[in-house]
Amino acid sequence: MEDTLNRKDRIVMKLLHYFITEQNYSPIILQGAEDEIWLENLDKEYKIVRIVSNYIHNDEQLNFDLFKTGRIVKRIKRKTFSFHMNVLSIYTDLGDNAHLDKVQNNDCMFLYDEKDIKNYSFIEKAFPDIKNKLKFTEKGLQLFVKITNDINTKNKKEAEKAEDVFKPKKPIITPILIALNFLCYFLPLLLGEYDYIINQFCVYGPLIRAGEYYRLLTGIFLHGSLLHLLFNCYALYIIGSQMESFMGKTKYLIIYLFSGLMGSLFSITLNANVASIGASGAIFGLMGSMLYFGYYYRVYLGNVLKSQLIPLIVVNLVLGFIVTGVDNFAHIGGLIGGILMTIALGVKYKSTNFEKINGWIVLALFTLFMIYMGIFAFLYKS
Repeated sequence: MEDTLNRKDRIVMKLLHYFITEQNYSPIILQGAEDEIWLENLDKEYKIVRIVSNYIHNDEQLNFDLFKTGRIVKRIKRKTFSFHMNVLSIYTDLGDNAHLDKVQNNDCMFLYDEKDIKNYSFIEKAFPDIKNKLKFTEKGLQLFVKITNDINTKNKKEAEKAEDVFKPKKPIITPILIALNFLCYFLPLLLGEYDYIINQFCVYGPLIRAGEYYRLLTGIFLHGSLLHLLFNCYALYIIGSQMESFMGKTKYLIIYLFSGLMGSLFSITLNANVASIGASGAIFGLMGSMLYFGYYYRVYLGNVLKSQLIPLIVVNLVLGFIVTGVDNFAHIGGLIGGILMTIALGVKYKSTNFEKINGWIVLALFTLFMIYMGIFAFLYKS
Protein backbone atom coordinates (compact mmCIF):
# COMPACT_ATOMS: atom_id res chain seq x y z
CA MET A 1 0.00 0.00 0.00
CA GLU A 2 1.27 3.45 -0.86
CA ASP A 3 2.59 5.41 2.11
CA THR A 4 0.35 8.49 2.03
CA LEU A 5 1.74 9.92 5.28
CA ASN A 6 4.62 12.36 5.10
CA ARG A 7 7.70 11.94 7.24
CA LYS A 8 6.64 14.37 10.00
CA ASP A 9 3.17 12.85 10.27
CA ARG A 10 4.65 9.37 10.67
CA ILE A 11 7.10 10.23 13.44
CA VAL A 12 4.55 12.39 15.30
CA MET A 13 1.94 9.63 15.21
CA LYS A 14 4.42 7.00 16.34
CA LEU A 15 5.53 9.19 19.23
CA LEU A 16 1.94 9.88 20.25
CA HIS A 17 1.18 6.17 20.15
CA TYR A 18 4.16 5.36 22.35
CA PHE A 19 3.68 8.03 25.00
CA ILE A 20 -0.11 7.63 25.27
CA THR A 21 -0.54 3.86 25.03
CA GLU A 22 2.75 2.65 26.52
CA GLN A 23 3.69 5.39 29.01
CA ASN A 24 0.21 6.59 30.05
CA TYR A 25 0.70 10.22 29.08
CA SER A 26 -2.38 12.36 28.54
CA PRO A 27 -2.76 15.26 26.10
CA ILE A 28 -2.86 18.79 27.51
CA ILE A 29 -5.05 21.39 25.81
CA LEU A 30 -3.14 24.68 25.66
CA GLN A 31 -4.00 28.02 24.12
CA GLY A 32 -1.39 29.49 21.81
CA ALA A 33 0.59 26.26 21.34
CA GLU A 34 0.39 25.79 17.59
CA ASP A 35 2.01 22.95 15.65
CA GLU A 36 3.02 21.21 18.86
CA ILE A 37 1.46 18.58 21.11
CA TRP A 38 1.87 18.61 24.89
CA LEU A 39 1.58 15.39 26.89
CA GLU A 40 1.52 15.04 30.67
CA ASN A 41 2.26 12.26 33.14
CA LEU A 42 3.11 13.62 36.58
CA ASP A 43 4.40 10.24 37.77
CA LYS A 44 7.20 10.05 35.20
CA GLU A 45 10.73 11.48 35.22
CA TYR A 46 9.69 13.72 32.34
CA LYS A 47 6.36 15.04 33.52
CA ILE A 48 5.85 16.93 30.25
CA VAL A 49 6.66 15.74 26.74
CA ARG A 50 6.40 18.22 23.85
CA ILE A 51 6.26 17.01 20.25
CA VAL A 52 7.01 20.02 18.03
CA SER A 53 6.25 19.75 14.33
CA ASN A 54 6.70 23.45 13.62
CA TYR A 55 9.76 24.31 11.49
CA ILE A 56 12.52 25.83 13.66
CA HIS A 57 14.98 27.41 11.27
CA ASN A 58 17.64 29.05 13.52
CA ASP A 59 18.93 29.45 17.08
CA GLU A 60 16.94 32.62 17.69
CA GLN A 61 13.66 30.88 16.94
CA LEU A 62 14.76 27.85 18.98
CA ASN A 63 15.57 29.98 22.02
CA PHE A 64 12.25 31.79 21.75
CA ASP A 65 10.45 28.44 21.56
CA LEU A 66 12.15 27.28 24.76
CA PHE A 67 11.46 30.61 26.47
CA LYS A 68 7.76 30.31 25.60
CA THR A 69 7.81 26.72 26.85
CA GLY A 70 9.24 27.82 30.19
CA ARG A 71 6.42 30.29 30.74
CA ILE A 72 3.78 27.66 29.97
CA VAL A 73 5.46 25.17 32.29
CA LYS A 74 5.33 27.69 35.16
CA ARG A 75 1.55 27.86 34.76
CA ILE A 76 1.29 24.07 34.75
CA LYS A 77 3.47 23.81 37.86
CA ARG A 78 1.19 26.19 39.76
CA LYS A 79 -1.89 24.28 38.66
CA THR A 80 -0.50 20.83 39.53
CA PHE A 81 1.37 21.78 42.74
CA SER A 82 4.67 20.63 41.21
CA PHE A 83 7.92 22.19 42.44
CA HIS A 84 10.11 20.63 39.77
CA MET A 85 9.01 19.61 36.30
CA ASN A 86 11.34 18.03 33.73
CA VAL A 87 10.24 18.74 30.18
CA LEU A 88 11.27 16.71 27.15
CA SER A 89 11.06 18.63 23.87
CA ILE A 90 11.09 16.52 20.71
CA TYR A 91 11.56 18.48 17.49
CA THR A 92 10.69 16.92 14.16
CA ASP A 93 11.72 19.75 11.83
CA LEU A 94 14.94 21.66 12.57
CA GLY A 95 16.92 23.82 10.14
CA ASP A 96 20.68 23.62 9.83
CA ASN A 97 21.05 26.89 11.76
CA ALA A 98 19.23 25.58 14.84
CA HIS A 99 21.75 23.96 17.18
CA LEU A 100 20.38 21.88 20.03
CA ASP A 101 23.89 21.34 21.40
CA LYS A 102 24.04 25.03 22.31
CA VAL A 103 20.87 24.88 24.40
CA GLN A 104 21.46 25.00 28.18
CA ASN A 105 18.55 22.68 28.76
CA ASN A 106 19.78 19.50 27.10
CA ASP A 107 16.43 17.69 27.40
CA CYS A 108 15.81 18.38 23.74
CA MET A 109 16.13 16.13 20.73
CA PHE A 110 15.62 16.20 16.98
CA LEU A 111 14.04 13.15 15.39
CA TYR A 112 14.01 13.02 11.62
CA ASP A 113 12.75 9.49 12.07
CA GLU A 114 12.83 6.79 14.78
CA LYS A 115 16.38 5.77 13.86
CA ASP A 116 17.69 9.00 15.40
CA ILE A 117 16.82 7.70 18.90
CA LYS A 118 20.31 6.18 19.04
CA ASN A 119 21.80 9.70 19.11
CA TYR A 120 20.26 10.50 22.50
CA SER A 121 21.31 8.23 25.33
CA PHE A 122 19.28 10.17 27.91
CA ILE A 123 16.01 9.31 26.18
CA GLU A 124 16.79 5.60 26.14
CA LYS A 125 17.65 5.81 29.84
CA ALA A 126 14.29 7.39 30.67
CA PHE A 127 12.33 5.21 28.22
CA PRO A 128 14.31 1.98 27.61
CA ASP A 129 11.73 0.46 25.28
CA ILE A 130 11.14 3.48 23.04
CA LYS A 131 13.37 2.31 20.19
CA ASN A 132 11.52 -0.97 19.74
CA LYS A 133 8.07 0.48 20.36
CA LEU A 134 8.46 2.99 17.52
CA LYS A 135 8.86 0.17 14.98
CA PHE A 136 5.72 -0.65 13.00
CA THR A 137 5.19 -3.03 10.10
CA GLU A 138 2.14 -1.09 8.93
CA LYS A 139 2.49 1.79 6.51
CA GLY A 140 0.35 4.56 5.11
CA LEU A 141 -3.35 4.26 5.85
CA GLN A 142 -2.88 1.02 7.78
CA LEU A 143 -0.43 2.75 10.13
CA PHE A 144 -2.80 5.68 10.59
CA VAL A 145 -5.75 3.37 11.36
CA LYS A 146 -3.78 1.21 13.82
CA ILE A 147 -2.33 4.14 15.75
CA THR A 148 -5.66 5.98 15.84
CA ASN A 149 -7.54 2.91 17.05
CA ASP A 150 -4.94 2.14 19.75
CA ILE A 151 -4.99 5.73 21.05
CA ASN A 152 -8.79 5.87 21.03
CA THR A 153 -8.97 2.56 22.91
CA LYS A 154 -6.49 3.82 25.51
CA ASN A 155 -8.33 7.14 25.93
CA LYS A 156 -11.64 5.32 26.27
CA LYS A 157 -10.25 3.14 29.07
CA GLU A 158 -8.89 6.18 30.90
CA ALA A 159 -12.21 7.99 30.51
CA GLU A 160 -14.04 4.96 31.93
CA LYS A 161 -11.70 4.93 34.94
CA ALA A 162 -12.28 8.65 35.58
CA GLU A 163 -16.03 8.18 35.27
CA ASP A 164 -15.90 5.26 37.70
CA VAL A 165 -14.09 7.39 40.28
CA PHE A 166 -15.96 10.67 39.87
CA LYS A 167 -19.51 9.68 39.02
CA PRO A 168 -21.81 10.63 41.95
CA LYS A 169 -22.65 7.77 44.29
CA LYS A 170 -25.34 7.80 46.96
CA PRO A 171 -23.71 8.20 50.40
CA ILE A 172 -24.65 5.62 53.00
CA ILE A 173 -21.91 5.74 55.66
CA THR A 174 -21.99 9.55 55.97
CA PRO A 175 -25.72 9.77 56.91
CA ILE A 176 -25.19 6.94 59.42
CA LEU A 177 -22.26 8.81 61.03
CA ILE A 178 -24.30 12.02 61.18
CA ALA A 179 -27.22 10.12 62.72
CA LEU A 180 -24.90 8.61 65.36
CA ASN A 181 -23.60 12.06 66.26
CA PHE A 182 -27.15 13.38 66.66
CA LEU A 183 -28.19 10.32 68.64
CA CYS A 184 -25.21 10.58 70.99
CA TYR A 185 -26.11 14.23 71.66
CA PHE A 186 -29.89 14.26 71.92
CA LEU A 187 -30.58 10.88 73.56
CA PRO A 188 -28.52 11.59 76.74
CA LEU A 189 -29.98 15.09 76.78
CA LEU A 190 -33.54 13.76 76.69
CA LEU A 191 -32.77 11.14 79.34
CA GLY A 192 -31.09 13.65 81.61
CA GLU A 193 -27.78 11.74 81.39
CA TYR A 194 -25.84 14.22 79.27
CA ASP A 195 -23.15 15.07 81.83
CA TYR A 196 -22.77 11.41 82.79
CA ILE A 197 -22.23 10.32 79.17
CA ILE A 198 -19.68 13.08 78.57
CA ASN A 199 -17.76 12.15 81.73
CA GLN A 200 -17.93 8.45 80.93
CA PHE A 201 -16.94 8.51 77.25
CA CYS A 202 -14.94 11.69 76.52
CA VAL A 203 -11.28 11.65 75.45
CA TYR A 204 -9.41 12.12 78.72
CA GLY A 205 -5.76 11.18 79.04
CA PRO A 206 -5.51 10.02 82.67
CA LEU A 207 -8.47 7.64 82.36
CA ILE A 208 -7.34 6.32 78.98
CA ARG A 209 -3.91 5.60 80.44
CA ALA A 210 -5.71 3.86 83.33
CA GLY A 211 -7.15 1.37 80.84
CA GLU A 212 -10.30 3.01 79.43
CA TYR A 213 -9.01 2.84 75.86
CA TYR A 214 -12.51 2.92 74.36
CA ARG A 215 -12.53 6.67 75.04
CA LEU A 216 -10.13 7.16 72.13
CA LEU A 217 -13.05 6.45 69.76
CA THR A 218 -16.19 7.16 71.76
CA GLY A 219 -15.13 10.77 72.31
CA ILE A 220 -15.34 11.53 68.59
CA PHE A 221 -19.13 10.94 68.64
CA LEU A 222 -19.81 13.39 71.50
CA HIS A 223 -20.34 17.15 71.24
CA GLY A 224 -20.39 19.96 73.76
CA SER A 225 -23.25 22.03 72.35
CA LEU A 226 -25.88 22.10 69.62
CA LEU A 227 -23.80 24.60 67.63
CA HIS A 228 -20.74 22.35 67.94
CA LEU A 229 -22.82 19.39 66.71
CA LEU A 230 -24.39 21.24 63.79
CA PHE A 231 -21.09 22.71 62.61
CA ASN A 232 -19.31 19.35 62.62
CA CYS A 233 -22.21 17.48 61.02
CA TYR A 234 -22.50 20.06 58.25
CA ALA A 235 -18.77 19.73 57.54
CA LEU A 236 -19.10 15.95 57.65
CA TYR A 237 -22.00 16.05 55.19
CA ILE A 238 -20.10 18.25 52.69
CA ILE A 239 -16.67 16.60 52.88
CA GLY A 240 -17.76 13.11 53.87
CA SER A 241 -20.20 12.67 51.02
CA GLN A 242 -17.47 13.50 48.53
CA MET A 243 -14.84 11.26 50.08
CA GLU A 244 -17.27 8.35 50.44
CA SER A 245 -17.97 8.66 46.72
CA PHE A 246 -14.29 8.95 45.77
CA MET A 247 -12.78 6.32 48.08
CA GLY A 248 -15.63 3.84 48.51
CA LYS A 249 -17.64 3.08 51.63
CA THR A 250 -15.25 0.68 53.40
CA LYS A 251 -12.10 2.74 52.87
CA TYR A 252 -13.97 5.89 53.81
CA LEU A 253 -15.17 4.45 57.13
CA ILE A 254 -11.68 3.17 57.97
CA ILE A 255 -10.18 6.59 57.21
CA TYR A 256 -12.80 8.36 59.34
CA LEU A 257 -12.38 6.13 62.39
CA PHE A 258 -8.59 6.00 62.19
CA SER A 259 -8.39 9.79 61.80
CA GLY A 260 -10.54 10.17 64.92
CA LEU A 261 -8.32 7.69 66.77
CA MET A 262 -5.16 9.53 65.72
CA GLY A 263 -6.72 12.86 66.71
CA SER A 264 -7.45 11.44 70.17
CA LEU A 265 -3.87 10.13 70.52
CA PHE A 266 -2.46 13.55 69.57
CA SER A 267 -4.84 15.18 72.03
CA ILE A 268 -3.84 13.08 75.05
CA THR A 269 -0.16 13.41 74.12
CA LEU A 270 0.05 17.15 73.47
CA ASN A 271 -3.02 18.39 75.32
CA ALA A 272 -2.00 16.42 78.40
CA ASN A 273 -4.81 16.14 80.95
CA VAL A 274 -7.50 18.19 79.19
CA ALA A 275 -10.78 16.43 78.27
CA SER A 276 -11.77 16.55 74.60
CA ILE A 277 -14.86 15.67 72.54
CA GLY A 278 -16.04 16.16 68.97
CA ALA A 279 -15.80 14.77 65.44
CA SER A 280 -13.54 17.53 64.12
CA GLY A 281 -10.37 15.39 64.32
CA ALA A 282 -12.00 12.76 62.11
CA ILE A 283 -13.29 15.48 59.75
CA PHE A 284 -9.78 16.92 59.45
CA GLY A 285 -8.71 13.38 58.57
CA LEU A 286 -11.19 13.41 55.69
CA MET A 287 -9.72 16.71 54.52
CA GLY A 288 -6.25 15.17 54.67
CA SER A 289 -7.54 12.20 52.70
CA MET A 290 -9.02 14.49 50.07
CA LEU A 291 -5.73 16.37 49.91
CA TYR A 292 -3.85 13.16 49.08
CA PHE A 293 -6.57 11.91 46.73
CA GLY A 294 -6.73 15.29 45.00
CA TYR A 295 -2.97 15.33 44.48
CA TYR A 296 -3.24 12.16 42.40
CA TYR A 297 -6.26 13.51 40.52
CA ARG A 298 -5.03 17.11 40.42
CA VAL A 299 -5.84 17.34 36.72
CA TYR A 300 -9.49 17.23 37.84
CA LEU A 301 -9.29 18.72 41.33
CA GLY A 302 -6.27 21.03 41.15
CA ASN A 303 -8.31 24.25 41.29
CA VAL A 304 -10.49 22.91 44.12
CA LEU A 305 -7.43 22.05 46.20
CA LYS A 306 -5.77 25.39 45.59
CA SER A 307 -8.76 27.69 45.98
CA GLN A 308 -10.88 25.82 48.55
CA LEU A 309 -9.44 22.85 50.44
CA ILE A 310 -5.94 24.11 51.32
CA PRO A 311 -7.19 27.56 52.46
CA LEU A 312 -9.92 25.82 54.50
CA ILE A 313 -7.37 23.63 56.28
CA VAL A 314 -4.96 26.51 56.93
CA VAL A 315 -7.64 28.91 58.20
CA ASN A 316 -9.14 26.33 60.55
CA LEU A 317 -5.75 25.36 61.96
CA VAL A 318 -4.85 29.02 62.54
CA LEU A 319 -8.21 29.68 64.21
CA GLY A 320 -7.67 26.58 66.32
CA PHE A 321 -4.61 28.17 67.91
CA ILE A 322 -6.31 31.54 68.35
CA VAL A 323 -9.75 30.56 69.65
CA THR A 324 -9.86 29.17 73.17
CA GLY A 325 -11.51 25.84 73.88
CA VAL A 326 -10.53 24.27 70.54
CA ASP A 327 -8.46 21.06 70.62
CA ASN A 328 -6.22 21.89 67.66
CA PHE A 329 -3.90 18.99 68.42
CA ALA A 330 -6.78 16.63 67.65
CA HIS A 331 -7.20 18.46 64.34
CA ILE A 332 -3.53 18.04 63.47
CA GLY A 333 -3.52 14.39 64.49
CA GLY A 334 -6.66 13.70 62.47
CA LEU A 335 -5.19 15.44 59.42
CA ILE A 336 -2.02 13.35 59.58
CA GLY A 337 -3.98 10.19 60.26
CA GLY A 338 -6.23 10.75 57.25
CA ILE A 339 -3.28 11.24 54.93
CA LEU A 340 -1.38 8.20 56.23
CA MET A 341 -4.39 5.88 56.06
CA THR A 342 -5.21 7.01 52.53
CA ILE A 343 -1.63 6.31 51.45
CA ALA A 344 -1.90 2.82 52.96
CA LEU A 345 -5.32 2.03 51.48
CA GLY A 346 -4.38 3.53 48.12
CA VAL A 347 -6.13 5.72 45.57
CA LYS A 348 -8.06 3.78 42.95
CA TYR A 349 -6.27 3.40 39.59
CA LYS A 350 -3.34 5.51 40.86
CA SER A 351 -1.51 3.95 43.83
CA THR A 352 0.97 1.13 43.24
CA ASN A 353 1.37 -1.87 45.55
CA PHE A 354 4.83 -0.55 46.48
CA GLU A 355 3.33 2.77 47.62
CA LYS A 356 0.61 1.02 49.61
CA ILE A 357 3.06 -1.36 51.33
CA ASN A 358 5.29 1.56 52.30
CA GLY A 359 2.17 3.40 53.48
CA TRP A 360 1.21 0.55 55.82
CA ILE A 361 4.75 0.39 57.21
CA VAL A 362 4.85 4.14 57.94
CA LEU A 363 1.30 4.01 59.32
CA ALA A 364 2.12 1.17 61.71
CA LEU A 365 5.33 2.79 62.95
CA PHE A 366 3.68 6.18 63.44
CA THR A 367 0.68 4.66 65.23
CA LEU A 368 2.91 2.68 67.60
CA PHE A 369 4.94 5.81 68.28
CA MET A 370 1.81 7.83 69.13
CA ILE A 371 0.47 5.04 71.36
CA TYR A 372 3.77 4.96 73.21
CA MET A 373 3.90 8.76 73.56
CA GLY A 374 0.25 9.13 74.53
CA ILE A 375 -0.09 6.21 76.90
CA PHE A 376 3.10 4.45 77.98
CA ALA A 377 5.45 7.43 78.19
CA PHE A 378 3.12 9.06 80.72
CA LEU A 379 2.87 5.82 82.69
CA TYR A 380 6.64 5.53 82.92
CA LYS A 381 6.88 9.13 84.17
CA SER A 382 4.36 8.49 86.88
